[in-house]
Amino acid sequence: MKITLNPDAEVVRTVKEGLHRTGGYCPCVLERSEDTRCMCKEFREQIKDPQFEGFCHCMLYYKSNDDKSDEGGNEHV
Repeated sequence: MKITLNPDAEVVRTVKEGLHRTGGYCPCVLERSEDTRCMCKEFREQIKDPQFEGFCHCMLYYKSNDDKSDEGGNEHV
C-alpha cells in the first residue's frame, strides 16, 4: 500500500491553494472540523480498508494497493 499525490499537477496545485486558503481544511466541504482537516477523516478511514484503492474526496491523494515501485514518478506521501 502506498499513498501518492495525484499525477495531475494542476489538480494538486488547485487543491493545495484551497488548503492554504482554508487553513488546512478540505476545500471541498463547508464544515470546518478536525474530521475535515487534510488528510481528512474520510480518507484516513479509506486507507485502513485493505480493499479500497482510489483518490481522496478532493482528488489530492491516491491510495494504491500495488506494492511495486512507482514507475510514474509520483511523489509519495
